[in-house]
Amino acid sequence: MAIVACLLLPVVGLLLYGMDRVEDWLTRPPQPPRRLPARHGAARHLRLIRGGGQAAGTQAHTGRRSSDAA
Repeated sequence: MAIVACLLLPVVGLLLYGMDRVEDWLTRPPQPPRRLPARHGAARHLRLIRGGGQAAGTQAHTGRRSSDAA
């Protein structure tokens, strides 16, 4: 029985070490999102309607449907 205990001791040690690492990984606070350079964010804005939101409000009251939509 002492031989089995000596053989299981390294396994139990590795298990405790692994569980400690997993617990630290699960309980740490989330990291803030990465900041991208300004040029990447500016290129991702889509322009589906010509003129953006400024001209859309004035054309909606005319009653005509525009065929310029994407």
